[in-house]
Amino acid sequence: SSGINAEWPLRPGGKGISQSALPFKRSVPTWQKLTSEEIKETIYKLSKKGLTPSQIGVILRDSHGVAQVKAITGTKILRILKAKGLSSKIPEDLYHLIKKAVAIRKHLEKNRQDKDSKYRLILVESRIHKLARYYKTKTVLPPNWKYESATASALVA
Repeated sequence: SSGINAEWPLRPGGKGISQSALPFKRSVPTWQKLTSEEIKETIYKLSKKGLTPSQIGVILRDSHGVAQVKAITGTKILRILKAKGLSSKIPEDLYHLIKKAVAIRKHLEKNRQDKDSKYRLILVESRIHKLARYYKTKTVLPPNWKYESATASALVA
């Protein structure tokens, strides 16, 4: 015997802990050509196209060579957008959870027997409620905001 119990899975299906690390030095790189104002203008332009702060960060990183917006401008993308009044009504992470819940619900309408999706929907919706409760305490969402599955598709449309 090799000492491995055949009944147990070799790799349990958990969430990994690998992640990217930010550079230790917080100064602006010497090769950075864009100024703080140019970056802010690009952020406004991309936001008006309807992109989320995460998508804006990816475009700045890949197309404009901006590693960290905060290192150059001194503020994060979302705060830059909030100062200009361009941020969205509901936070990005909550928006994506609601979008996922709507997609699962749509799938369940066609496939009523799918028990696993039904369970996943419960998990996603509990995360939505938990996150909404957090955002209410931080006054990001109004205190009377409530997630309802019937009106959820209108939120993400």
